Amino acid sequence: MTSRKSVQTMKPATAAKKLGVLLEATPADFQEGVVSRDELNALQAEPPEWLRDLRRNGPHPRPVVAAKLGVSISGLTRNGYADPLTTEQINAIRDENPEWLQQERTTRVEARHEDERAQARKAAKAEKAQKARENS
Repeated sequence: MTSRKSVQTMKPATAAKKLGVLLEATPADFQEGVVSRDELNALQAEPPEWLRDLRRNGPHPRPVVAAKLGVSISGLTRNGYADPLTTEQINAIRDENPEWLQQERTTRVEARHEDERAQARKAAKAEKAQKARENS
């Protein structure tokens, strides 16, 4: 007896998130259907023009905006940028380089360093516990 492999599907919102685009900016047929894993892989491998255009010009979802500006999503929200932005708007913010952007970038770097220190402490503690188990 052979088992039939079921097709994995996802909601359009999930597929849009995986593609790094704003669902509301995608074509209607994309928004209204379901996307299979194979379709998603095909979109990633050979993006159609609408997807290339969205990735190039936006509007971009907040995670993409945050990444392009080098800040956290929280940092965007704190500074009044809760809505999606286009590439042109992102570039304008980058060019202006306002004080809030500089501060949020610094905050993000500090947070990343703190995370690294916390991971190092956790690894050292685990290593110490492992050595204690080996010696007992």
